[in-house]
Amino acid sequence: MKLRAVEARVLSVAPWLLALSVAGHLFMVAFQAKMTMIDLLVYRNGSPHLFSGDLYEWRLDQYADVFPLPFTYPPFAAAIFTPMSWVPWEASRWIWQLLCLGCLYFIVRTSLKLLKLQDPRRAMMWTALTLWIEPVRTTLNYGQINLVLVAILIGTLASARNWVGGAGVGFAAGIKLTPAISGLYFLIQRRWMAAVWSFVAFVAVYGIGWAISPSQSDKFWFQLLGDASRVGPVGSAINQSLRGALSRTVGYDVKTGPIYIVAVLVVAALTWFAVSRTKDALALIVSVQMLGLLVSPISWSHHWVWMVPALLWLIYEGGHLLCKITAGLWVLLTGGYLISFLLLAQPNIWDFPRPWYFVLLGWGYPAAGMLTLVAIGLATRRKRNELLPGDEEAADGEPSRVAG
Repeated sequence: MKLRAVEARVLSVAPWLLALSVAGHLFMVAFQAKMTMIDLLVYRNGSPHLFSGDLYEWRLDQYADVFPLPFTYPPFAAAIFTPMSWVPWEASRWIWQLLCLGCLYFIVRTSLKLLKLQDPRRAMMWTALTLWIEPVRTTLNYGQINLVLVAILIGTLASARNWVGGAGVGFAAGIKLTPAISGLYFLIQRRWMAAVWSFVAFVAVYGIGWAISPSQSDKFWFQLLGDASRVGPVGSAINQSLRGALSRTVGYDVKTGPIYIVAVLVVAALTWFAVSRTKDALALIVSVQMLGLLVSPISWSHHWVWMVPALLWLIYEGGHLLCKITAGLWVLLTGGYLISFLLLAQPNIWDFPRPWYFVLLGWGYPAAGMLTLVAIGLATRRKRNELLPGDEEAADGEPSRVAG
């Protein structure tokens, strides 16, 4: 009751809280003392090299002394980013920041809509608060694309129209391959046509990339795909995937060896536990995305913006003690900027050996991700068991996605 009373008071000033939060962020953007949107600069400066045929040989040497940054996305992504190179750098910085802020609000609003909580003040409140957690902050500071992709995915996955959902997944996967895991959501829901549409859309964007540059398309899909070391240091604390955490634990890159395979099987089992007894759309979306983040070779800390809808589900829909514990853990990890601390503490981005306590802390996001899957599984089973037989049948018959 006390928490509800606090929330009610905060909701009464939510528009002002959002305005102050956004103003504070934009003030920081305006007075940045050094380059921070380095990934945006890679998108902007690297993408035109698609047309000169050296996209994947190009590196951003400026502001990247230790690891000159390559362009790591498919050719279609370069085609999408190219118009950004026509805009002056200062203007592109502001355009990107405003776009990402809009995407964050959309992500929160859509998540709450799936939870049947449509008070616009609640969306304002959570946008204002999540703007300052680590995955969102690092996405904004690096000029990353994560918020844009999550907005595309959660918006289209929530649609009742198969072609909309499928096209969204295929389009996002054409920009960055990891969103392809979202197709599993359609298979779980037995939305076969949506799965077909996602494949068709992905083939279409692949075809566009190949039509623009066959040589660069062949190089990406048949030579570079799967080379995690090209993307960055697997063992750095910023890589919060299972592979990253396991590699830091044993002291070398586990690659796709037996240790990694066993870990993937464990996470797959946890995902099945989370999704097998529910039709809750947001629970299914969050579970699938947790699986993707955990099993991906590289999941930088800023990729974990999916914890925003996860946090909202745990708080408002969980109804289990473990949900509250997991929500608190996410707040502690992301509000405490754990990964930023670990990055400052490690001697460099390449060395795997770490003190045992840093190794343990380096499991932060993967541990919270796995705990989220367990919490969802327990909470959805508890909710299902609490329903009477007739109510359970009615609940199963409720629409599990937003119409429109």
